This record gives sequence, structure tokens and C-alpha cells, in this order.
Amino acid sequence: MEIDHHDQFAILGHPQRLAVFRMLMRRFPDALPAGEIASATGIKPSTLSVYLSALRGAGLIRQDRAGTSLRYTADVDTASGLVEFMFADCCRGRPALCNPAPVAGTDRVMNVMFLCTGNSARSIFAEALLRDLGQGRFNAFSAGTTPARDVHLVAGELLRSKGHDTTGLHPKTVDDMMATGTPQMDFVFTVCDRAANEDCPAWPGLPVSAHWGIPDPVTATGTRAERMLAFQQAYGALKSRISAFVALPFETLDRSALQQRLDGLSHLQDTL
Repeated sequence: MEIDHHDQFAILGHPQRLAVFRMLMRRFPDALPAGEIASATGIKPSTLSVYLSALRGAGLIRQDRAGTSLRYTADVDTASGLVEFMFADCCRGRPALCNPAPVAGTDRVMNVMFLCTGNSARSIFAEALLRDLGQGRFNAFSAGTTPARDVHLVAGELLRSKGHDTTGLHPKTVDDMMATGTPQMDFVFTVCDRAANEDCPAWPGLPVSAHWGIPDPVTATGTRAERMLAFQQAYGALKSRISAFVALPFETLDRSALQQRLDGLSHLQDTL
């Protein structure tokens, strides 16, 4: 079936349908059940069902079955086609207004932000890891949508046991990191689902973004050994992804290719 971009614009012209689509784009490549989408967006399940059907009919999202559950994923290929249509048709003759910012080159240090809810464990792990693995090519930052008071005690202990310098690591708010005069980000990664579900303001400068969801070790239960394992697993998964990130050939990748590579890193686990 040929996709009608004008129909897609009409579908996305409804605020709540747009909210559903934006959330699924933020969580890509995760596939979400309708219940989680309803909870995150505040849309009634019966109404959400109608919106999901409309988005599927427009080719903007996909529906797949996982066991007895239906799950929904943004169709990024269709979204890419819609952006290309906007650039070629709607922005004709005005490329300066429509062309997204280019990816940062490798001739300068690039700024990378890791977002989480509490900014006390996973995003702190990521900030510390990139500091050391980036070999001076990246500035690492982290922030939380609802930051904790301090870095989680176990997270700090684990980082120090791995040889990381924890000086200066502390929870920060997203608003503080987006304030006037703060560094412009080249990359923004969400490392927890709750932060990705929230409709945060767009970062200035159109940084490349991706969702690298990691289970929250702070909520782990069981014996001390089991809780420590949860922190070790979160650290290991982030180390795998950040190691692969810093090894990317940035100078040879355009923005679209880079986005695909970053999305592809989202399921790497501790293989190092």
C-alpha cells in the first residue's frame, strides 16, 4: 500500500496521537504493550486503542505479538520517509530552515549526555565510563528528570572498585543542564525507560539521540549478592555499549547511518 504523507500529517495533527508516536520514537527500538503506553501518556485504554489503530493504518507504527501480548514499535523507516518528504516538498527552496544540524565532526571534543530518572546509578555509570573510555575525545555529562540527593552508595563503591575516579559525580537536574550557557550536546542517550517515557523539551542544537534502556539496579531485591549482581550487570551492559560507541567511525557516517548504528547498540549486554 502506498503511503500518503498528507494522511500521515493529518494523523499526527492530533495532539494525543502525536504524543503516542513521539513516545514510541523516544523508546525505539523497544516494543511496548498498550498498558505501558496508556500509563505513560495518561490516555484511556479504549481511546488509546483507536489512536494505535490510526497510527498503524498510516504506517507510522508496527504491531507485533509477544506471546499473548500485543506490542507496538515506531516505524522509523516510515518516519524517515516523512522527514525526507518534508525536506523535499515542504521546505523546497528553504534548506536552511529545514536541514537538520550535521553530526559533529571528529576535529573537536564531542559532548555526550546520559539521562535517567534519579541520576544516581545508571547514568552515573555511563558518565564515568565515557570519561575513561573516550580517551579525551568526548565530554561526558549526566542528569536526571527527578534526581536523587546523592549517587547511590553501591554505585559509587562499584565505580571505585573498577578504578574510576568518582570526583565530581553527583545527581543533576535536566533543567540545569539545559540552562543558558551550558554545553551544547552532540549526543543524548536515555538509559532508563521512565526518562524516555517523559516528554522532555528538545535539546538545543538537535543532538543525535538514542534509547539504551537498562534495568534499574537500585530497585533490585533479594540477597546482598543478588543486589550487587544487578549493579554489576547494569555497569557491564553500559560498558559494552559505550565501548562500541567510542569505536564508531564517526568521520564516515552521515546522520542517518549514525542513528542506525546507535539504535543497534541498544541491546548489547556485558560481553567484555
